[in-house]
Formats: sequence, C-alpha cells, structure tokens
Amino acid sequence: MKPISSSESHRGLPDILEAGLSTVFCGINPGLRAAATGHHFAGRGNRFWRVLHLAGFTPEVLSPDNDRMLLRYGCGLTAAVGRPTARADELSRSEIREAAAGFEKKIERHVPRYVAFLGKLAIAQMSGSRDIQWGLQTAAFGGALVWVLPNPSGLNRTFSLDALVDAYRELYVAAFRETEAARSCATSP
Repeated sequence: MKPISSSESHRGLPDILEAGLSTVFCGINPGLRAAATGHHFAGRGNRFWRVLHLAGFTPEVLSPDNDRMLLRYGCGLTAAVGRPTARADELSRSEIREAAAGFEKKIERHVPRYVAFLGKLAIAQMSGSRDIQWGLQTAAFGGALVWVLPNPSGLNRTFSLDALVDAYRELYVAAFRETEAARSCATSP
C-alpha cells in the first residue's frame, strides 16, 4: 500500500447517505488512511466491518472498498467532523462543537430513523451533555433517534470484539425489528 501524503490526508471523506435510511453510522472524523483511500473505516486495525456483519447488519463482511454497498442494507456512513486526523483526540472540543449545526442539518436532510454515534466524544460535545450512556439516548438529534455505540477503532481496546458485537446487535434489533414487522404485515393475506 502506498504511503499517505499530507495533501491526500486533508481531502476528507465522502458521505455515504441517502434519504430514509434505517441507520446512519457516525464516526468522529475520518482517519488518515480512510481519507487517503476515499473509503470509510479503512484502517488496518478497525473492526467496524467485521462487527457490522457479526451484529447482523450485513450478510457478509464488507471491505472498505465496498463501503457504498452498505446502502443496500438500509445503512449509511458519515463523520461528525470532516477533517481527517491520525487519532480523534487530535480534534479540539471546539472544532467538534462548531461542526454540530452543519452536521445536524445533514441528518435532518437525510431523515434516518437512527443516527449511531461511534463513541461518546462527538455527541457529548455536540449536545453539551456530559452524561452520555451507551445505547439509545433520550434526546433526538436532527430528528433522528440517537444511539451511542463503542468506537470500533483498533485503538479502542476497552471493548472486545464480542462486546462490540453485542452493543451493535442491540441497535440492529431495534432498527430492523420494526422494519421486519411492517414487511410481515404488508405481505400477510
């Protein structure tokens, strides 16, 4: 793999969004490798794609090169802050707060059922709340229900693969249970 140049690392990462998705996964910001390749969660140690599959969101493990396929499964990808960094802690808290209004408008425009923040940092700064718990939140964001999941970054070793899968599966069950129930009712005689 070719090295990442500084000019490549500042070009950002395109969103993978469309209107009416069940779930939009929101990273804090793109990593340098993701920004350089133009594909979400492209870092070697990132467990995102494996966790999504094991939790039920995808029938197979997608590769970062196929990140747009996630739309087929009712899910999208975005980042709270567009500026790529090697580590999320390189962002200032004010930079995250300043991104809040634009990010909220993006969520309003695409009207997903859930926005799933990967980690507590972005939603805590954007909402001004210090008491963020894992899972479903009481306050909506941009009209979407908010779910907070552990960050699947390889740098986050607080959560084992099994713990990540369990947390993501809770969202999967919540997000798709109603969709499956609606399909069953629509196809019943």
